[in-house]
Amino acid sequence: MTDIASILEVRHLSREVNTGEGLRKVVDDFSFCFHSGTITTILGPSGAGKSSLLRLLNRLDEPGSGEVLLDGSDYRECDPCALRRKVGYLFQAPHLFGGTVADNIRYADPLLDDNGIDELLLLASVSLDMKDTDSSKLSGGEKQRVALARLLATNPDVLLLDEPTSSLDPTYTDLIEKVILESVTARNLAVVMVCHLPQQAVRMSGEGLLLVDGRLVEHGPVRDLVENPTTELGRRYRDRELT
Repeated sequence: MTDIASILEVRHLSREVNTGEGLRKVVDDFSFCFHSGTITTILGPSGAGKSSLLRLLNRLDEPGSGEVLLDGSDYRECDPCALRRKVGYLFQAPHLFGGTVADNIRYADPLLDDNGIDELLLLASVSLDMKDTDSSKLSGGEKQRVALARLLATNPDVLLLDEPTSSLDPTYTDLIEKVILESVTARNLAVVMVCHLPQQAVRMSGEGLLLVDGRLVEHGPVRDLVENPTTELGRRYRDRELT
């Protein structure tokens, strides 16, 4: 029975890809419930299936088996574009459209007035002085914050974040983390964040998931998962034997 407190429930999700040397399961029988108002961080070594799982959660890729329920309903019953407005995806590298910062926000919601754009930019820690700046003139950190503001303009229930600070310097990393934490509270979002650095996962707090070879091998409060894992694979990941 579906947990009514869950906004996104995943049941026995799997996906295989052809590597050229045969089929390989990049996500293997994954089940979990994601809740509104929480951050869930996905950790694991390279090739563990972290980004592959994230892409399945809003049908950027199709699962081979299993199901995903959004607010209790199979997400395949939802138009893919409508689904991706409710389950938004922020990529590792920001992708902005041509035009100004304000143009990019209006792309997500053409009905937004200037006050609505200002509210989103402030939420994403973007200076209002940049509203009429051409997107091509922005730094990497500025682009990522504008991309996040644009994503929030769709009024999502779930944010999928794929290592959103991996290419940013510490100052912009701190800003993005702050925006994410504030957005969870202000909008009661469920945030699912792929993270390469355990120390960042601890800063974000919340629940942690450890994936190895596409399988969920351990989960729990993220600090416990990082510092005091209960499984052999968890201890090997903590001790950097799995990279």
